Amino acid sequence: MSYFRHDSACIDEGAMIGDGCRIWHFCHICTGAKIGRDCVLGQNVFVAPTVVMGNGVRVQNNVSIYDGVVLEDQVFVGPSAVFTNVVNPRAHVSRKTEYRRTIVGKGASIGANATIVCGHNIGPYAFIGAGAVVTRDVPAYQLWVGVPAHCIGWVCACGERLSDDTLHCASCGARYARQGETLCAL
Repeated sequence: MSYFRHDSACIDEGAMIGDGCRIWHFCHICTGAKIGRDCVLGQNVFVAPTVVMGNGVRVQNNVSIYDGVVLEDQVFVGPSAVFTNVVNPRAHVSRKTEYRRTIVGKGASIGANATIVCGHNIGPYAFIGAGAVVTRDVPAYQLWVGVPAHCIGWVCACGERLSDDTLHCASCGARYARQGETLCAL
């Protein structure tokens, strides 16, 4: 085994876990889940069978990642964030054939207690604020907050908010240009 797992973690046979991962207390990773290299899963994380995680993903405590969710490389998911996979759930109606896919792009961050409604993708390096409820697609590099979530600006790949006028990062020096609803690095 080339990864660390806490004794209380439940890893089902057939789960694929990359080298260098750290899986903490009370996690459950189901058969069929695919987790890349160097990922960290905090306490009480659930990973469903069809979930795919890239390399370097960080999932904080108390997050359930349900069927249909893809987390690309270097995604950050804050504590108690929520993913859904059915739009109209009912206890007495099976909707397993209606799961909607959600893709979280490379380097994106999802804040604590945010909710990502299924079928809506989050672009690379986008930033979802704590407690936001995402009900539509989020373009790359955009900063979204609120209920329902809406765009309030731009963020750099390093995570700092960009000046809307210059699209220049005061922290790392990166420069961007608008390209439709997203940015491209210069």
